Amino acid sequence: MRTLLEGLLPRLFPDLRFLCLAHQGKQDLERSLPRKLRCWQEPGVRFVVVRDNDGADCKTVKASLDTLCRDAGRQDTLVRIACQELEAWYLGDPEGLAKAWADEGLRRLGRRERFRDPDAVVRPSKALAELVPAFQKVSGARRMAPILDPERNTSRSFRAFVTGVRRLAASATVAPPEREES
Repeated sequence: MRTLLEGLLPRLFPDLRFLCLAHQGKQDLERSLPRKLRCWQEPGVRFVVVRDNDGADCKTVKASLDTLCRDAGRQDTLVRIACQELEAWYLGDPEGLAKAWADEGLRRLGRRERFRDPDAVVRPSKALAELVPAFQKVSGARRMAPILDPERNTSRSFRAFVTGVRRLAASATVAPPEREES
């Protein structure tokens, strides 16, 4: 996830300053999140938590993370869930997949019943590996980060993520540095 976000966010939000903190799985995220939210005291900092739901119910996972954030005093944290896995975001952009792997056949992916709702695909990473034998998670993230397009992407969870970050970035009020008089 970190690899994708570090390539995607600067392209979509060039003025947004961000830091991605990776975790060693969902248990590590849930265990360390409250402490990190409570301890991070830099004024004006906003938090975005993104996690795969890995087969769990998206709404339940989101509600649980929202509660952790609220209990840590950071109810302004944006929580987004990649349903089912991050790779569903790639399946939501068949044109991007075709471009990333130079395979024109991937453009037709959205016409197939199985892939019409990419967030409903069980184990999207496995589906991608079947479609693109060369697919690997980290290199796939590197290939897709410069290509994923929120305008054409059919993944609801991807669009919700982008919309949320867009709203967060727009609401950030960072005063420009004061100019010195000469």
